[in-house]
Amino acid sequence: MSYSVDKTEDEWREELGEERYAVLRKAATERAWTGELLDEERAGLYTCGACNAELFKSGTKFDSGCGWPSFYESIRPDAVELLEDDSLGMVRTEVRCANCGSHLGHVFPDGFGTPTGDRYCMNSIAMNFTPDAS
Repeated sequence: MSYSVDKTEDEWREELGEERYAVLRKAATERAWTGELLDEERAGLYTCGACNAELFKSGTKFDSGCGWPSFYESIRPDAVELLEDDSLGMVRTEVRCANCGSHLGHVFPDGFGTPTGDRYCMNSIAMNFTPDAS
């Protein structure tokens, strides 16, 4: 797939640093319960940690108890790209930033009690957060 933001892997590594690069560009996963955005409760906007594209509004975030920030829908359907992921011996749906192709996490159909029934399980390190102006 072609993305609006296109950089070499060396450029990504230089810009992101090793930890963010591992998650965003190599689909690593941060440890559960360690991400700084897990307990973020302020109103605001979540953007891609690689290119700052808008991904999620704070109003769609919910406590799923999974150890990673969870959302029930993206800011727009075309903000994220959903791909089948059959790594680790299971079939899951990977979520990538539609603007730059960076790995954000996975989406699962177990967002019980949410308007969509979905749980976008995102890595904190894969996102930036900007609180609404007070």
